[in-house]
Amino acid sequence: MLEGRASTPQAQRRGAFDNAGLEAPIGTLVEKVAMHANSVTDEDIAAMRISGLSEDQIFELAVCAAVGQASREHDAALSALAAAIGSD
Repeated sequence: MLEGRASTPQAQRRGAFDNAGLEAPIGTLVEKVAMHANSVTDEDIAAMRISGLSEDQIFELAVCAAVGQASREHDAALSALAAAIGSD
């Protein structure tokens, strides 16, 4: 997803995965997907299209944002579990 061939430049995919360093409208969509996916609107997608992104690029960025957030949440849960049971 981050290293392979895609329609979206690797730096943008990494930014979406990390939810960092992206300006509007990409940053806006990535933030919504990562933190409030149910708030993504047709207008958010339209803004992405207007900025020149293809459907494939919009999809790739949304997937990177969702997987990145899931990865952060997974890591946080594992850290909390380790702290709760007293392991490093």
